Amino acid sequence: MNIYGIAVLALAYLLGQWMGEFLGSIIGIDANVGGVGFAMMILMLLKEWLVKNSLMSMEMEAGIDFWNKLYIPVVIAMAASLNVKSAVSSGTLAIAAGAIPVVVCLLTFPLIIKKFNPETDGNSHQHH
Repeated sequence: MNIYGIAVLALAYLLGQWMGEFLGSIIGIDANVGGVGFAMMILMLLKEWLVKNSLMSMEMEAGIDFWNKLYIPVVIAMAASLNVKSAVSSGTLAIAAGAIPVVVCLLTFPLIIKKFNPETDGNSHQHH
């Protein structure tokens, strides 16, 4: 029933996991560093790109929303507990490396919002 959009979710998850493994290998840690966070960012970008290019059907959007509500929170909870255990046991470098994706996301999120939601009028969202 709600399998529409699962390919987009799977692609985002796999790319995010690969990026997390790659980041871990770059900094010399044998662990996935921020893979779930990368996956969430990729999913947001893919979804916005599909909407912007009129490729997102209502069924696909409903499917992605369904899997977001059901699957992603479970994966994040599992990954977060594993990442914390690994980081604490691996030392300060691993903890610092876990902060990199968070800082990158915080810095790039406003740029992503601006790119996909350009403001034509500075007062368009002010309601009194």
